Amino acid sequence: MNNLLAALMFFTRLPFHKIKQVPAESFSHVTGWWSVTGWLTGGVSALTFYIFHLFVPIELAVILAMLSRVLITGALHEDGFADFIDGFGGGSDRESTLRIMKDSHIGTYGTIGLIFYFLLTYILILSTEVRYIPILLITSDVFSKCVSSHIVYFLPYARPETESKNRTVYTHPTALEETLTLVSGFGVLLLIPSSIGFIGGILPVPYSLVFTVLPVGVFFLLVLLFKKRIGGYTGDCCGAMFLLTELSFRLTQAFF
Repeated sequence: MNNLLAALMFFTRLPFHKIKQVPAESFSHVTGWWSVTGWLTGGVSALTFYIFHLFVPIELAVILAMLSRVLITGALHEDGFADFIDGFGGGSDRESTLRIMKDSHIGTYGTIGLIFYFLLTYILILSTEVRYIPILLITSDVFSKCVSSHIVYFLPYARPETESKNRTVYTHPTALEETLTLVSGFGVLLLIPSSIGFIGGILPVPYSLVFTVLPVGVFFLLVLLFKKRIGGYTGDCCGAMFLLTELSFRLTQAFF
């Protein structure tokens, strides 16, 4: 439970720290509980939309749902995404990329990246049938965190632990944590209507599995990019990984 509490403290700004103090070591296990925390952050976003869409225009309800997650997470992932865009956009080699990413000031690349990210997110959510938007908000959050958490299996941390922004290097999840991650990440897909779709008009597959293809593909493309540019990952890379895989999940919804 210490590891779960550490993850809730790390990935949200809710006062879980008042429950108890957890060992510093527990924070190295937070990726193993990342998808579990998605049920909270995605659930709050979905509930916010559901409540407000009854009283305000759908467009405003979508914006409030997006805002609710930014507030509950303290814009943790968006901050990482902006640093990632700045570093990979402005850096020319490993050293300059890592240096720019560590700079707390946002640059032109990061600003433009966030603008396009929020615009695309807003449009993709709004393109979804209203009754399915709460389901989309939960499933995209939880599943994308499940996928993104596996970055620790494919890449080493790109900096020494002492140079980490949070003074934490993530470890491989335990067997229990990995099981919970997979059950949480793929279990949430059961919320998607279980009609049968066809790939290429030939191969029948459960409709929900269609949503896994693009996020997993984006995950591996980003892994290759991180490895080539900086030889590993950073916390900012994790934030960018989550937002981009989630965006691809929502892009799939727009087509289906």
